Amino acid sequence: MFTGLISHCVPCSRVERLGSGMRLALANPWRSDRADPVQAGESIAVSGCCLTVATEVEGELIFDLSAETLARTWFGELEAGRPLNLERSVKLADRLGGHLVSAHVDATGELLGQADSKDGGRVLHFRAPPAVERYLIDKGSVAIDGISLTVVAPQRGEFTVAVIPTTLTATSLGSARPGQRVNLEADQIGKWIEKLLGTR
Repeated sequence: MFTGLISHCVPCSRVERLGSGMRLALANPWRSDRADPVQAGESIAVSGCCLTVATEVEGELIFDLSAETLARTWFGELEAGRPLNLERSVKLADRLGGHLVSAHVDATGELLGQADSKDGGRVLHFRAPPAVERYLIDKGSVAIDGISLTVVAPQRGEFTVAVIPTTLTATSLGSARPGQRVNLEADQIGKWIEKLLGTR
């Protein structure tokens, strides 16, 4: 489980196609954390997708991505140098500063445009597919490339988010451009309510 609060944004070091899957390598930003080092088998949210650390080699974390992961995310178009948002899973004693994020991507969306918010931040305009659109409510939560954000004015599959300067600096949204695909995860609470009511 994650919160959507990004701790590091690092560039992809390299990708390697392996049949229908892929191997991803990136620098380990927790390498100097001797008290709580990243372990093989640990789950890390990489741009909103829960990936398992296969191993660490010379300071790089290695992840194996399945065909299912590539089909659900934009990682099929991933190239070396593209920034990736990272978050380690929460501990039971941690603060829940964002919202409950499983890092199981529902679908990809598209950044349609952006505007200066006149306060150092930006207003970003996204399109979401039907699989996510029905869960979007005004002032509700959504995870975009793993970042916990607040939905503003959802309508006909489109919505905006206001992004503060700190988030632009600390995440991949600072370099995002119109036309770019993003990983979307709708708020879990809405999905559970829909599922439970559907059984009645």
